Amino acid sequence: MKDTDDILAVPLWINGHAFLTMAPAFFDVRDPRSGLIRRRTPLCGASQAATAVDAAAAALPAWLALSAGERAALLATLADALAGYGSHFAGLIAEESGQEDALAATEVATALQLLRSAAGAAPAIAGGCVVGIVCDHQAPLAGLLQRAVPALLAGSTVVAKPSPKAPSAAVALAELTARSGFPAGAFNVLHGDLDAVEGLCAAPALGRLLFAGDAVLARRVAEIAGRHGRQLAD
Repeated sequence: MKDTDDILAVPLWINGHAFLTMAPAFFDVRDPRSGLIRRRTPLCGASQAATAVDAAAAALPAWLALSAGERAALLATLADALAGYGSHFAGLIAEESGQEDALAATEVATALQLLRSAAGAAPAIAGGCVVGIVCDHQAPLAGLLQRAVPALLAGSTVVAKPSPKAPSAAVALAELTARSGFPAGAFNVLHGDLDAVEGLCAAPALGRLLFAGDAVLARRVAEIAGRHGRQLAD
């Protein structure tokens, strides 16, 4: 097995580009099927969280100035881009979550449906704020988009915090948002574990915190949010 010093760290995605950081620690991303370490996730904290939230806040006026139809069109363009890399995304999901290949492909199909469902839909939630989205590793793409699509459509910008076990689909999706014409900072990716959640909750510009995944982890996230005077929104 390769030494972890030779394994590349997954970058954050902040303000429209890959963002490298000297995190205090890293999490080894293992393929559950083989046990091999594939990459390393930086375990970030308050500094990186503040940078990501500030980028999302700076992008908020331009994103909110677009009509819901214009934002839906960008989400549809993102769907087209994702469809072109569907097998790549399915491979990342299977490799990091341990899903069977068919289930990973189904998750990509669900993600495409979520993005395309925005066309012609009225925003279902109030927008106009920075939304943090914490996800577990069980559905690293579809779970994230289930929360992100309504927020983006409503005019909010997003800071996604995927599980350190399965970080790559979120970063790859963020790269596609840049290729699809999203303003820099509309969609950002922060890596880490509970310290990153603490950093998100401590960021003054964060307007709303959402969660996708396991109920046990959701309770831990809600406890952190409560310490900072925030609620984990439905």
